[in-house]
Amino acid sequence: MIKNYLKMLLRDFLKSKAYSLINISGLSIGMAAVILIMLWVQNELSMERFHEKEDRIYVMYNRDINPDGNRWAWNNTPKILAPTLKTDYPEIEDATRFTNINFLLTVGEKKLNVQGAFTDSSFFNIFTFPLLHGNARKALSDGHSIVLTEKFAKTLFGNENAMGKIIRIDSSHNATVTGIMKDLPNNTLLEFDYLLPWDYLDQLGENDTYWGNNSTRTYALLKTGASRQVFDDKVRTITIDHTKGSEDASTTEVFTQSLSRYYLYGKSENAKLVAGNMVTVRLFIVLAIFILLIACINFMNMSTARSERRAKEVGIRKVAGVRKEMLILQFLIESTLLSIFSFLIAILMVQLSLGPFNQLVNKTLFIPYGNLLFWLCALGFILLTGIMAGSYPAFYLSSFRPVSVLKGTFKKTNALVTPRKILVTIQFTIAIVLIIATIIVYHQVQYGLKRDTGYAKDNVVFIFTEGNIGKHYTAIKNELLNKQLATSVTLSANPITQRWSDSWGFYWDGSTKTDEKIDFLRLGSDADFAKTFNINITQGRDIDVYQYPTDSMAIVLNETAVKAMRLTNPIGTQIHQRGGDLVFHVVGVVKDFIIESPFQQNMSPLMVFGPKGYSRNIVHIKLNPINTTTHNLAGMEKILKAYNPQYPFRYIFADEDYAQKFQNAERTGKLAGLFACLTILISCLGLFGLSAYMSESRTKEIGIRKVLGASVWSVTQLLSLDFLKLVIISFVIASPIAWFAMDSWLESYSYRIGIEWWVFVLTGVLAITIALLTVSSQAIKAAVANPIKSLREE
Repeated sequence: MIKNYLKMLLRDFLKSKAYSLINISGLSIGMAAVILIMLWVQNELSMERFHEKEDRIYVMYNRDINPDGNRWAWNNTPKILAPTLKTDYPEIEDATRFTNINFLLTVGEKKLNVQGAFTDSSFFNIFTFPLLHGNARKALSDGHSIVLTEKFAKTLFGNENAMGKIIRIDSSHNATVTGIMKDLPNNTLLEFDYLLPWDYLDQLGENDTYWGNNSTRTYALLKTGASRQVFDDKVRTITIDHTKGSEDASTTEVFTQSLSRYYLYGKSENAKLVAGNMVTVRLFIVLAIFILLIACINFMNMSTARSERRAKEVGIRKVAGVRKEMLILQFLIESTLLSIFSFLIAILMVQLSLGPFNQLVNKTLFIPYGNLLFWLCALGFILLTGIMAGSYPAFYLSSFRPVSVLKGTFKKTNALVTPRKILVTIQFTIAIVLIIATIIVYHQVQYGLKRDTGYAKDNVVFIFTEGNIGKHYTAIKNELLNKQLATSVTLSANPITQRWSDSWGFYWDGSTKTDEKIDFLRLGSDADFAKTFNINITQGRDIDVYQYPTDSMAIVLNETAVKAMRLTNPIGTQIHQRGGDLVFHVVGVVKDFIIESPFQQNMSPLMVFGPKGYSRNIVHIKLNPINTTTHNLAGMEKILKAYNPQYPFRYIFADEDYAQKFQNAERTGKLAGLFACLTILISCLGLFGLSAYMSESRTKEIGIRKVLGASVWSVTQLLSLDFLKLVIISFVIASPIAWFAMDSWLESYSYRIGIEWWVFVLTGVLAITIALLTVSSQAIKAAVANPIKSLREE
């Protein structure tokens, strides 16, 4: 039976090659788009779910109330939290800390500066990252050990056995390779090429037991059978209890978030973790459904439009005694066979497009050909597509009455509302919604890009104070200025484009206990901070420890900080911080500038500290504009190589670093645009085929009209008008849907555009133009045809 159906399908394909190609093309493109989306969705949903103990692993979170009365939650915790959990809470089987670092690793002549992490020896007991070589329990137990990923081990040692090899860390310590682990899977949030034991951090003097220093992530493994709720109730006041009675008593509460929900439900709303990335996942699942629906609609429309071609076949088969159920089964099998063929083409399309798609979504997705579950899902996908695409044509074609068909009295209805018109309307409604979404996302990104940052980031580079750079900073700075490679240089705690540090617990004359909860962003400067970034000083002056030695304890505030602190005359104000003996004094106020998200309306209060108030991590350099960038960088490299020969020359342009803030929004816009284009392409394929068939089926009518004097324009208008009406109806339906959806999306941005009328006008014109271009080509072809030829054939 299947063999006969396959023969009939092949015969029908050869008889109507053009329509069959349109059907297969639309279905293949739709299926390929859905496969790409679902590969991404599967990757998102599987984040951190591969760990064997995943159901017992929890991420530790803090929550507190800020001075505005708003509750907030964050996942950076004190370094002392993990060991305290292990010793004081019987529900805990194990706990580990994890914090990323960048060290220069040297093996012979190879020098690589890549991302690694400090973690505890319990890391491999909690997480499932298999070791290819080494003992998981002992690999990180020694303070001079290091564990490498398989790929990084090959980068350092080639095909040699890396176990037991010595690696120089930052030109100061040696570490022995005690483990080689499998490369990280593509569904983990942990990023590193090597792991160093926490004991090494202790040796560097960077460990502390201060409960107010929230600087690392803590993961806890609950014992089998332990109640998370009971543990949460116990651990809630751990920070409060350990700081009670001290000068810097805390009100911060602690709670857990399951590892499996950490990525998808990590958005803090009033200190509760709600769907963040999960919202995007849901949207793309809906998008995949819509794209598949559009592809199936093409099949339905083309099949029902050509119903007259198969009407006699249905009539004869019914007269021969074939039941309606068997006819339905026949058409469903035909659509499923077509779905199988389209799926094979779709897989080829996906394989060819995975490289560019991975670059777009910043992931490493692949088709798991060796996974049985993938093929079971593929089988279900094929059957679902085949049944969806073939169901309406199957019921429609099998319902023909044999008497009417064989007598030749069978006619297709031209009702005002038909299933085919509804399906075309649905197609273009979805396409128009996606076009509007793409335009609005692009407009929002451009709105953020054009926002005044409050500082000049062009021609500014920053370097890390690695190796001897910090030690020789003054000499390096002087050489850069004297050789006219730079116009200004300033030493800071972090890049001006990134939020690395924030702090609270500050008090001053007239402040309240509530004011101590104000969270200030922290930057640092030795001198020329405002000059380097062309920041406007509104009161006082900039920090300059060379002209004013007491500026080592100075602070420059931004305008938001002055308002939050309610200072009328900020210059000279003395500022203290709980838990410390240092007394800072305000020397200047600068206009607000953007450090965090450019889509955040309100600026955060900021303190720029003198050298005693921050760690020296970054050097910002304003390159001299009279030279070429190449000249400046070449000169910089020579100077840094002279003072820091062990380290490779690394620099980052501030404007390029700032541009990364737009990556997520731009990625969303590109994805929306990509799938909008695919949706339009699929819809136009169907519209093209449908218009071609409609023109063909009305050949006699067109011929008679032309003989009676109808112009080419009037015939073209006649054939195009019906489709144009459907597109206009689609636009009317899509506009409020798109407005509501995009207004909800824009709510996540406090600095946002308004949805303007021109977006809808532009989309409407674009949709009508695309539809007219698609339909008119066939309409004009039919209109200019010789009527004598068509009437003679009739």
